[in-house]
Amino acid sequence: MEYTPPPFFRQGPSALARLIAFAALSLLLLVLDARFKVLERVRFGVATMLYPMQRAARVPGEAASGATGYLALQRRLLEENARLKQAELTAAERLLRSAQVESENTNLRAVLAMRERLPVTAVAAETLYEARDPFTRKVVIDKGTSDGIKGGQVVVDGAGVMGQVTRAYPFVSEVSLLTDRDQAIPVQVVRNGLRAIAYGTPGGVSGIGDAGAMELRFLAANADVREGDVLVTSGIDGTYLAGLPVATVVRIEREAGYAFAKILCKPAAGIDRFGQVLVMNGERKALPAPPPEEVEEKGAKGRRPKRRPEVNVPDPAALSAPPAKAPAAVPAAPAKK
Repeated sequence: MEYTPPPFFRQGPSALARLIAFAALSLLLLVLDARFKVLERVRFGVATMLYPMQRAARVPGEAASGATGYLALQRRLLEENARLKQAELTAAERLLRSAQVESENTNLRAVLAMRERLPVTAVAAETLYEARDPFTRKVVIDKGTSDGIKGGQVVVDGAGVMGQVTRAYPFVSEVSLLTDRDQAIPVQVVRNGLRAIAYGTPGGVSGIGDAGAMELRFLAANADVREGDVLVTSGIDGTYLAGLPVATVVRIEREAGYAFAKILCKPAAGIDRFGQVLVMNGERKALPAPPPEEVEEKGAKGRRPKRRPEVNVPDPAALSAPPAKAPAAVPAAPAKK
């Protein structure tokens, strides 16, 4: 009886022999492919037949990547939508409040009202920026010599005097504020008419602000000045019109060892704010022409009536009185022989 293994378990060459044979075949194919490209068509055909299988194998990965990208895009769109809604609400709130526009309109109305009250003509201007010198208090306005601006003209805003034009260029001008260290303005106290000179103090003062203050110098320690007194221009120098608001007294320091009091004032004008201003050129406003009817009435009133010749009218009492007797004749003296 034959005890041979079934065909499935039939043993062929040994494993070592098969390894050596396959290694030799591989080396032979590598050499032939490298030298003569004999496997190029075989490789092309195998790649073509395996392409559908490769695509089918890549479908699950691409589907998972697409789902992840879709979810990320959806989240990003939701975040952007929420951000845009917040920006819309913020813009709507700003539009409803519009505080800056209201402030500018209020300042402009005050400037226009000041322009109507001034007895001289004025040019409207707007402050552009602050001068670059950190040791001075100056601003630049958008009007120059081409608009009739000259050095020495007074600059005011809706609250009071701001300063004086120190340099004028063709299209812009430089304005020295009242708090500049080189500025001095004659003032008087509204309450009692006391005259003084206010000088600029550009540095920050505690309780007044960093924009600077003004100081009344060379006033006696017992001068009649109180906190809260309003200072206006006295007009004694001929440059500033009398009665323009200048500052308010905020602090008074009197020491027994000093002959003069230290009086600090806060400017009335917006020294530290940008906005619309007026530049006064000093020319008096022309009075409007009166209506024709008033002109005719004034001409008629001013015309002198013609003088009639004087006629001596007799007195009625004199006419009714009896005629007076004529005086007796005086005899002539005899002539001497």
